[in-house]
Amino acid sequence: MSSVTPYNKTQTKKEQVAEMFDNIAFRYDFLNSLLSLGIHKGWRKKAVKVFRDKKPRFILDVATGTGDLAIEDLKANPEKVIGVDISAGMLEAGRKKIKKAGLENKIELQLVDAEGLPFADNYFDVITVAFGVRNFENLEKGLQEMQRVLKPGGDLVIIEFSKPKGFFSVFYKFYFNYITPAIGRLFSKDHRAYSYLPESVEAFPYGEAFCKILSRCGYKGPKAMPLTFGVASIYTATK
Repeated sequence: MSSVTPYNKTQTKKEQVAEMFDNIAFRYDFLNSLLSLGIHKGWRKKAVKVFRDKKPRFILDVATGTGDLAIEDLKANPEKVIGVDISAGMLEAGRKKIKKAGLENKIELQLVDAEGLPFADNYFDVITVAFGVRNFENLEKGLQEMQRVLKPGGDLVIIEFSKPKGFFSVFYKFYFNYITPAIGRLFSKDHRAYSYLPESVEAFPYGEAFCKILSRCGYKGPKAMPLTFGVASIYTATK
């Protein structure tokens, strides 16, 4: 499995990823909506529908960033959502968003590494991740940590980029490899961040390959649901 990093530095991958997201935090939400044409909002809604009717009490949102999926998780009416991330800059932006929405009593954001979660075994009813597992330094370690803190029978729901096939793949590759980095350079002060995006997606084991990794990490019944011609996928599994 490739260990693509944002920068050509001697730092670890997670240190480089944290630095990259700190650098782009001030523009992240704007660029996310611009580059995805707003489609990512519908993807999050579909992800939450997977577990919404199960009435989870406690939800963990890993790689929460500015908290968009943590906020969407509230549609399941939990008692508490805890969002964790390794980027202090992204969390700062997320806290401002959550405070503005008056949701501080429902969502708590913490600076935490997904590969070393400070929570008890079998604690969370649901764990969600949006576009974060691709950035783990040790993918299986992160997945195993999430499995540890998930309750037996609990749901893991992951949204991650994948690679479409067929006619749409030509447009996708051009947009992702040329347009996305160009727009990223125009609006972001970190020129490498949006070149890393297609590189990391290319290296990520998507679809059935990722489902096999989930099984290896102890999850049951992993499934992949392609979204928007296969640009992204929702992965579901239980403990």
